[in-house]
Amino acid sequence: MPTAPEDRPIRIVVRDDALRRNRLTVLLRLFLALPHLVWLALWGIAASFVAIGLWLAVLIEGKAPASLHDFVAGYLRYSTHVAAYVFLAANPFPGFRGAPGYPIDLEIDPPARQSRWTGAFRLLLALPAALIAAALGGGLAWTALAGPYALAAVFLTGGGVAGAAGLLAWFSSLARGRAPRGLRDLTAYALGYSAQSGGYALLLTGRYPTTDPSTAEPFAELPAHAVRIAVADDLTRPRLVVLLRLFLAMPHFLWLALWGLAALAAVVAAWLVALVRGRVPSLLHSFLAAYVRYAVHVLAFVTLVGRRFPGFTGRAGSYGIDVVLPEPGPQRRLTVLARLALAIPAIIVANALGTALWVVAFLGWWYALVRGSMPAGLRDLGATCIRYNAQTYAYLLLLTDRYPYAGPVLAARTRRTPLPDFYAGKTL
Repeated sequence: MPTAPEDRPIRIVVRDDALRRNRLTVLLRLFLALPHLVWLALWGIAASFVAIGLWLAVLIEGKAPASLHDFVAGYLRYSTHVAAYVFLAANPFPGFRGAPGYPIDLEIDPPARQSRWTGAFRLLLALPAALIAAALGGGLAWTALAGPYALAAVFLTGGGVAGAAGLLAWFSSLARGRAPRGLRDLTAYALGYSAQSGGYALLLTGRYPTTDPSTAEPFAELPAHAVRIAVADDLTRPRLVVLLRLFLAMPHFLWLALWGLAALAAVVAAWLVALVRGRVPSLLHSFLAAYVRYAVHVLAFVTLVGRRFPGFTGRAGSYGIDVVLPEPGPQRRLTVLARLALAIPAIIVANALGTALWVVAFLGWWYALVRGSMPAGLRDLGATCIRYNAQTYAYLLLLTDRYPYAGPVLAARTRRTPLPDFYAGKTL
């Protein structure tokens, strides 16, 4: 069972619910952050030397000294503050001491006993977590290990998921004076995982980081949406099927490409009809919905998020990782007319999450070959990425006029709140 968020030794804390952003500081954000980036690199160099002392202490005594632990913990907290400021997950200019109290903050438990064996090979064991952190955009927390190279990698690669969310939040904040809630929550989740993985690599904790989206539940929620993911699959993965997964998926790739050509013609026809009637005809809606469901089934199978070999029809409820799509309904003609342009921000986020999904597939493939199962956290992160992907293409293919929601929570809570409309308060 996944560990509850409050049981994790390193936890992200979000105190900023107003989401207001000062336009002037948003415009100059990277320039204002330059002193912090320099200080972060310098503090990171010092933290890397202190981490060597932590490593020796764990090898000898099985526990980190409190003074060394606190120094590295302060660095990790500070790197989270800086990243939250750079990616617009928080608005205030952060302090230079990494003191608690920033709107996007960390809670780090005191030193606890750690295994000497895992401590000896900590950097090697942390490599899978580093790959995920890089895809999610958490490179700033790794400055202590990679120095200025980590800072350069964050900007040269676009910052991963957090970078894509921060870019869109920058435009939104300039236009509206506030950051979209879904993008803020997605960035906070990425920073939280980065802090977990950085803390593990720097020997602040012996608990391996988790990608479980439930770690975002204390500050994030998933509002009601017309497109939802349904996970009814177990975590077992037959090793032979895992080994031959791409080969087995080849017929699906061919069929998906052929169906995609027909779907392109269908969406053009649906677009023309929706411009005139304000809704997509039921026949075209059903055809496109089956295509989106089938694409989700194939994507889940290829990335090991799903277990079984999927069917070729995209029938609802026929696969363990499924997508629930709405019935045809009225849509505003203006948003139909500009649908492709309106979908560009969502496509940017979907592509960033797609990179994270393929990292999940790569790591899950090796894990499943050895253990015969998929880690719950990886599976759920993959399902979350697929959910946003399905919402994006359902919006693009005119199956719904609800804009995709980027919040990283896999399933909605019992108390659900309505999702606002695009250009009428709708957020990414």
